[in-house]
Amino acid sequence: MSPGPARGRTAGTDGGGPRRNPVRRWQLVRAGSDAVPPSTRRFMARARQRRMRAALPWAVAAAVLAVATLVAWTVLGTGLFGVREVRVVGAELVTPVQVREAAGVADGVPLARVDLAATGRRIGALAPVERATVTRDWPGTLVVTVVERTGVAAVPRDGQFVVLDADGVVFRTVPRAPDGLPVVRLATPGPDDPGTRAALEVLAVLTPPLRAELTELTVQGLARISLTLRGDRTVVWGDATRGADKARVATALLGRKADTIDVSAPDVVTFK
Repeated sequence: MSPGPARGRTAGTDGGGPRRNPVRRWQLVRAGSDAVPPSTRRFMARARQRRMRAALPWAVAAAVLAVATLVAWTVLGTGLFGVREVRVVGAELVTPVQVREAAGVADGVPLARVDLAATGRRIGALAPVERATVTRDWPGTLVVTVVERTGVAAVPRDGQFVVLDADGVVFRTVPRAPDGLPVVRLATPGPDDPGTRAALEVLAVLTPPLRAELTELTVQGLARISLTLRGDRTVVWGDATRGADKARVATALLGRKADTIDVSAPDVVTFK
């Protein structure tokens, strides 16, 4: 009996031992630049340039925003540019200390955060100050430029004199009438007082010769205004209407020898 074919023999055996299949190993190899076609390299370079150009504005915007944020935080959020000094210009009737206290700006407050208009209004609330302008002088100074009120009349009150400006604001109290200011006698001086407004209207229309002779203006009522001139002469003015006509007529009669000149009706003048 001839033997049959052998069972269990593995394919690929040679002789008495098995023959192994070779194992393939993969390895990455960097291709040289000459392995990429020139057209492909140009395409890839243009793609990189497009990406860079597209990203550049965003990068610049981000850098600018970062710098602006840093600057804003430094100026607004830190004391590096804080108020160190309040410099006062033009103040004579008020002291720099009074101005600084009225300003109400604490040391170290960021200069950029100071409300200039509001600070000027607070300083302008001081009676002798007509208006105040506040500006910044970097890195740490507030400059306050003060325009003070100008007196036009002095009113006797409680043994002293209060000084009025052209708007009737009482802004100063002095022991005696300042030189060069006429004395105005009235009951309740102030910008809202009708008698004060009438007196100021009369003062505003006086001619230079008449003002030079004036020593007092008395308001006993809105229709009972009179001027006292040098030499104890009196000009009866009446009310404040037709002031320019009254001033012209009274000036023309200054050379007359009369103790009283009545120009309350400037078309019919009487004197004695």
